[in-house]
Amino acid sequence: MTDADSGASIHSSKVDTWLILVAALAAGASVGVAVALLREGGVPVVVMVPVVVVLGTGLPLWTLFGTCYELTPGRLRIRCGPFRWTVPLNEIRAVTPTSNPLSSPALSLDRLRIDYGRGSSVMISPRDQARFLEEMGRYRSAASLSAAS
Repeated sequence: MTDADSGASIHSSKVDTWLILVAALAAGASVGVAVALLREGGVPVVVMVPVVVVLGTGLPLWTLFGTCYELTPGRLRIRCGPFRWTVPLNEIRAVTPTSNPLSSPALSLDRLRIDYGRGSSVMISPRDQARFLEEMGRYRSAASLSAAS
């Protein structure tokens, strides 16, 4: 998807089924804990129940529905729930496929590892990797041309 106003190309994350199940379990567990707290009663419960429900359901849902990768001529912006990364395209040294399970802003194990800067890396999982890589190449070329001018 391209945002014509900003010239950005937005790519959603591929989502593995197992991750949807984990998020659903977290949401269900938080609702269960909230119900148990309500049965206990008392003033601390009034404070704890909203916190448990918001963290236990809101954070997983925000992550599932709020993970995307935005390409612009100068940078890759990564959003994953409340977390944000910015990768300057001219600092990318390598992009390699991986299935590394370490924590990252990727909702699938079908990932791309992006090495950039001095020893930094991030793993992402765009739904259409071929299109993402093609567009990233175009944006990197455009950024190189404008920097050379």
